[in-house]
Amino acid sequence: MRTELTKLLNITYPIIQAPMAGGISTPELVAAVSNHGGLGMIGAGYLSAEQMKQQVQEVRKQTTQPVGVNLFVPEEVEVTGKELETADHFLQGVREELGIEKQSAPTIPSEEDRWQAFEEQVDVIIRERLPVCSFTFGLPPNDVITEMKKKNIILIGTATTVEEALAVQEAGLDMVVVQGSEAGGHRGNFINDHEGSLIGLMSLIPQTVDHVDIPVIAAGGIMDGRGLSAAFALGAQGVQMGTAFLTCTESGASSAHKQAVMETSEEKTVLTRAFSGKWARGIQNSFIANSRNIESQLPGFPVQNILTKHMRKIAGEELNTDYMSLWSGQSPRLAEPSTAAELINRVMEEAKDTVQRLSNS
Repeated sequence: MRTELTKLLNITYPIIQAPMAGGISTPELVAAVSNHGGLGMIGAGYLSAEQMKQQVQEVRKQTTQPVGVNLFVPEEVEVTGKELETADHFLQGVREELGIEKQSAPTIPSEEDRWQAFEEQVDVIIRERLPVCSFTFGLPPNDVITEMKKKNIILIGTATTVEEALAVQEAGLDMVVVQGSEAGGHRGNFINDHEGSLIGLMSLIPQTVDHVDIPVIAAGGIMDGRGLSAAFALGAQGVQMGTAFLTCTESGASSAHKQAVMETSEEKTVLTRAFSGKWARGIQNSFIANSRNIESQLPGFPVQNILTKHMRKIAGEELNTDYMSLWSGQSPRLAEPSTAAELINRVMEEAKDTVQRLSNS
């Protein structure tokens, strides 16, 4: 399955490990994926420039193969006093249930601070000579694109609609990840609203391929070789897999998160904005269920994400899945415990068998 994408990325297999921010994409996972023919990606969305640099250096101790980094493009956010009051009232009930004290008001970084942090991350990527950088939640500024392309860094955008994929191409990025509604974790929409971005992957791939000239990477519910083969049949040149790697040995997901994914079913993954203020797909739990009536009244990202950080930290330490953000795509029944190498080998063998079976039918 050599494609233009595998040649540009200098990888053996058309498999990209989704850059799962928040500690899931450990240096061990990133390096293992790259060492076994895929592209490992550091999820740097919540990291400072210095933390990202440390992770890059740690990954490089474990692999000489290409690796990439994913950045969150800062978004404008307007938060009202009413939204903050609603969030505080809701979270107070949660704190009482968990038996934790209210923390002092967290610092909310200004838009200027967030852009400065983003630019510092870009500087690290350039100085460390990373070969690949992907972006989520929007498009980087033109000067960033120009500077990174001067350094021959391959740039990948994220899109949830054809319109967004066209914007990625027009901005000059080299590839686009099309994220179907099946995908776990945060939605990457930046032009269309939440509801308008919920296009299924099997519909999104061929329509995007017909309208852009850059390589298309399929993401959303792909867990095995059958999914990879289906994506290729529709015109994708690679796949990005998140939930499949989440349950790998090298993943930084907690044992409770991994177990929850492997024990849940497809109808129990739901979309919520209660944890972060941005729509994301995860496994239904008490926190999500109890937030439904006020969900639309909560602050946007990253404010709500900062407000729930302490709760999520305590819940994670106690392995209390009722208050953890258990991100998962819509194919959890296909999740298996394995190493990254075993997963990649299995996916490629299944893909080969699928293609052979179809050609013999």
